[in-house]
Amino acid sequence: MVKQSIFKDKILLITGGTGSFGNRVLKRFLDSDIGQIRVFSRDEKKQDDMRRKYANDKIKFYIGDVRDINTVDNAMDGVDYVFQAAALKQVPSCEFFPIEAVKTNILGTDNVVNSAINHDVKKVICLSTDKAAYPINAMGMSKALMEKAAIARARTEITKTTICVTRYGNVMGSRGSVIPLFYKLIEEGSPLTITNPNMTRFMMTLDDAVELVLFAFENGHTGDLFVQKAPAATIETLAEAVCKHKGVALNTKIIGTRHGEKQAETLVTREEMLRAEDLGGYFRISMDDRDLNYGKYFEEGHKNGEKITEYTSDNTERLNVDEMIKLLIKMGEIEE
Repeated sequence: MVKQSIFKDKILLITGGTGSFGNRVLKRFLDSDIGQIRVFSRDEKKQDDMRRKYANDKIKFYIGDVRDINTVDNAMDGVDYVFQAAALKQVPSCEFFPIEAVKTNILGTDNVVNSAINHDVKKVICLSTDKAAYPINAMGMSKALMEKAAIARARTEITKTTICVTRYGNVMGSRGSVIPLFYKLIEEGSPLTITNPNMTRFMMTLDDAVELVLFAFENGHTGDLFVQKAPAATIETLAEAVCKHKGVALNTKIIGTRHGEKQAETLVTREEMLRAEDLGGYFRISMDDRDLNYGKYFEEGHKNGEKITEYTSDNTERLNVDEMIKLLIKMGEIEE
């Protein structure tokens, strides 16, 4: 776990801070000796709810949008560290409105990174998703380009700001994810809607997501991409586990794959695995720091490279129903 003394008397800015990730960071840090946490988002209702819920002078709220560099600059003044969590992340929504995903996920992140550099912020951690690896949907494509844009800044800018990226899988219990939906359907007495029973997804709790960002914060060099190893489960196993956990009979309805969904997700591509550093519970993928003068370089190849494959929800540890229930218990409450 990251030494929280690193944050002593420091100012942390969380963009998209009213989301599930931001709420979990607040719960983690409010009782620490951190100086201030700035919550930046465009949703005044959620900010007011958080203000009433936490009632803590360490939290400062900033209304704004990562698409608007002026509002980002206003929140960035005096900040030491940034967690860039603002995003459009609903796959079907991004499929129907891909340009909106571009504006928030790519251009918005670039605004945050540029503002951080201009304000001499020490570290920026940009949150990404497994959908950015071999992307097939607009959400994943926009996140993949977000990663590229952030790492390009790390590669080309002479700056005091350390820029890192974290990529994570399905975050259990987060708003808009499938587990809160399953819980709601059970309360209504409705069948659980399943897209494809054999579809696999990585399973991470919100605490796991926070730990990944903090691990990157403590161990990252500029341009690094961090991935946390995670188990996976089929959607059928997840549905069975949720019903067993809630003490109700299994009742499902297959509705078919939604726009832009994959059968399995990839956290690390094969190309990234060729240069990934195994840190136990995490992979670190350092940036390719070559410049455009390729004539100065040559490729040596990779020993046993043909044996290396991507890290996916199909080839990671597979959870059974009882193991999935244990993870549901570890997850605890869902974010309302």
